[in-house]
Amino acid sequence: MFNTIIIRNGEVAIKGENRPVFEKKLMTNIKKALYGMQIQGYKVYKGEGRIYIDADPEIMDQVIEKVRNVFGVVTLSPAIKAEKGYEKLKEMCLEVFEDAIANGEYKTFKMDVKRQNKSFHMTSPEMTKDIAGYILSKHGDKIGVDVFKPELTVYAEFRDNLNIVYARKIDGAGGMPVGINGKVATLLSGGIDSPVATYLASKRGLEIEAVHFHSFPFTSEKSMQKVEQLAKIVSLYTGSIKIHMVNLLPVQKEIAEKCPEELMTILSRRFMMRIAERIANQTGCGALVTGESIGQVASQTIEGLTATNDVVRTMPVIRPLISFDKEDIIKIARNIETFETSIIPEEDCCTVFLPKRPATKLKLEKIYKAEEALDIEKLVSEAIENSTVVDV
Repeated sequence: MFNTIIIRNGEVAIKGENRPVFEKKLMTNIKKALYGMQIQGYKVYKGEGRIYIDADPEIMDQVIEKVRNVFGVVTLSPAIKAEKGYEKLKEMCLEVFEDAIANGEYKTFKMDVKRQNKSFHMTSPEMTKDIAGYILSKHGDKIGVDVFKPELTVYAEFRDNLNIVYARKIDGAGGMPVGINGKVATLLSGGIDSPVATYLASKRGLEIEAVHFHSFPFTSEKSMQKVEQLAKIVSLYTGSIKIHMVNLLPVQKEIAEKCPEELMTILSRRFMMRIAERIANQTGCGALVTGESIGQVASQTIEGLTATNDVVRTMPVIRPLISFDKEDIIKIARNIETFETSIIPEEDCCTVFLPKRPATKLKLEKIYKAEEALDIEKLVSEAIENSTVVDV
């Protein structure tokens, strides 16, 4: 029945002179999402100030499920596109109306007709009344008209060369097209927070390169597999992700041997940021992204964040969750379906050598003094040299 999809791109539409660049990127990302389905019978194109996807009716549901997860798509509507002609338009409106009432319960409806062909002898309001009357003549015993707050609206576009009719408006992922605002390196753990932070960063048009820290063999291979699974789920929104798997264990052993125990967590975090920044520079990223939220753990106090920011010299650190409550984060994690994977019990590198009483009121002078016992450059370089890359 439905043979085209209307894409509405919200924020992209207000970008003025830059709008074509945003639309081109969105179309590219839609094509990538559909290419991953390994299906045939669709066409993505721009027309009448919108983006359209023509698709065979039998694959329409598959296309919708893929496209609704593409950042930049605010809403989409499955529609019927057919040859021009007013009588044909009336039949199309009836068909869309009957499909809607067969799949939902509605007590009221209205027609919304836009007439592009100004030479036609009826005005848009006249067409609206005529088509609504035609539908009521078939189904008046089942539904009434409410022009102010209808439960169902059937939209019809009467154009010079064709007709388009639709009723449903399906919510998309919103945001901006991935890649339009550059690329970032996200510190991706197996917890709840960092996959959500990665998702939110990508929603603002940022391409993702991920860095994961593990402590194999003190942590198991299952913990790395868990992160790959989380990245796979998030990639439904972000597109493909490269994960740089970095073994932090040699660094942690050095810290445990040569530095005060209460500084173990913050010193480890500082090394993570140094390593992630180095990888970010090597892979063309312009910022780091973390899943930190104020006050959640000892290293996420103001002093802790100051101490980790202190080692990042060449780029900003973006923290999408900085003011989020844990319940807010969990709600998003459930919506994007990472939550159930995140709560699978697996140790991560932060639980290795965990101090009994981690320092919270951190002084940079004390941290600098502790780090004098470490060969920072050697530890960072070796960690990167021994890292592996997984494509998800």
